[in-house]
Amino acid sequence: MQEAHLIPNPILRVLSTLSCHMVRHLLIGGQACVLYGAAEFSRDCDLVVLADEENFRNLKAALDELQADCIAVPDFKAEFLQRGHAIHFRCQHPDVSGLRIDVMSKLRGCDPFEVLWQRRTTIHDPDADADYEVLAIEDLVRAKKTQRDKDWPMIRRLVEAHYDQNQDSPNDAMIHFWLRESRTPTMLVELLHRFPNTIPAVASERPWLNSLDITDMKQIELLLRVEEDEQRQEDEKYWKPLKEELELLRLNRQRRK
Repeated sequence: MQEAHLIPNPILRVLSTLSCHMVRHLLIGGQACVLYGAAEFSRDCDLVVLADEENFRNLKAALDELQADCIAVPDFKAEFLQRGHAIHFRCQHPDVSGLRIDVMSKLRGCDPFEVLWQRRTTIHDPDADADYEVLAIEDLVRAKKTQRDKDWPMIRRLVEAHYDQNQDSPNDAMIHFWLRESRTPTMLVELLHRFPNTIPAVASERPWLNSLDITDMKQIELLLRVEEDEQRQEDEKYWKPLKEELELLRLNRQRRK
């Protein structure tokens, strides 16, 4: 279990409310990056939740307590979460006034919620004497492989921070993670020098590691860019039908007004 001293009071209030209502949830997004030491600040609270009937009722009760209003399409319905949409809320309760909460139940490129829950990270806040359930860093990195420009530097910082924290006594899973996800050329070269016997185990996901010239930084940067471009395209393809559905929902809402 890790420790944290970085959760601001409004976020703490949201998370404690979710826990009180027994909502199965994992913290993702910027707040999760803060807890992993890869960011200094985040304004919003992003969550992935189990979208079954009971958990949805619990989530609704928690959001009602926070006086959280749905602020955009789609409406707050389990069917939209189950299809992969994000649902957006703005809190009105005085303790969390103005705070935005974004809720999802599916993350592109990631396993279903129950699997994510099994490998979650529990982070303890000694100041608040509270535990936070956070998306595992490996899954957070996968979830950050989007079209958004700001996510790719964050992936880099997440992996770098994890390496800095654990490089003196790594286990096999950590080494695999670093070799598979590092986006820093100099760090990648260091990893290849330190752990050459691990390269075959990750070559199925990064086949170019097998034939990499570690003296050619430009080649490494190019390969990383190609990898990023492929993931951006996959993310665009994933969200295209969902965005089209959102546009239809917006049009239908306007017609009803």
